Amino acid sequence: MRDDSRALDALRSVQIEPGFHRASEGSALYRAGGTVVLCTVSIDDRVPSFLEGKGRGWLTAEYQMHPRANRKRQDRDGRGRPLGGRTQEIQRLIGRALRAAVDLDLIGERTVVVDCDVLEADGGTRTASITGGFIALALALARVTEMYKLPPVLREPVAAISVGYLEKSGVTLDLVYTEDSSAQVDLNVVATESGKIVEVQGTAEGEPIARGLLDSMIDMGIGGVKTLAAIERATLTKVGVNLDTLLIRPR
Repeated sequence: MRDDSRALDALRSVQIEPGFHRASEGSALYRAGGTVVLCTVSIDDRVPSFLEGKGRGWLTAEYQMHPRANRKRQDRDGRGRPLGGRTQEIQRLIGRALRAAVDLDLIGERTVVVDCDVLEADGGTRTASITGGFIALALALARVTEMYKLPPVLREPVAAISVGYLEKSGVTLDLVYTEDSSAQVDLNVVATESGKIVEVQGTAEGEPIARGLLDSMIDMGIGGVKTLAAIERATLTKVGVNLDTLLIRPR
């Protein structure tokens, strides 16, 4: 058992408020235990210059920590200092993850921007941003496809989760900060509802690890992603969005 009494393969309690931000095309306030992220999606009827005239769209992401996301206030990245390397790396990950969910050839010359603002941080902020970001993305695309009479554009639901290897407990799912900071191995697994891998980020903090241990961590992560994908579906259904109507190949 862990400090919060979860089993090693159990997710933190997930709470989602879809449509939290009324001005954006799609949004979700995503809570995973003590981590809270506001995800909004904006869609613009133009693309970057390198895509002009090619008939396809683009998706990008931005990620920021609120100054009081942690116990001590921190200055915002990009305000009085350059955008930090960690911030750039995470927002690129979010963009790659959510681009994997969409066929950009089908949305026309439009740019989708996913903004993820971490309001409270207790580990797993990047994975929460991806999972919450997908819900906001699906809500935005439901609105846009109806408005412009577009065909289904989503390939498959995408979600993400952290997995760690801890000396006291072994392979452990959905790490809080105290677990993440002491893990011997730390992975972030991004995958689809059917278990296909989008991206795995992983580091052994000290000793190298055996391939079998890595495989078991990825397996646990994919199991967690499948649970999150079911939560994504249920959340969208509650607000009247049938995810299958947005999928190129419905489940």
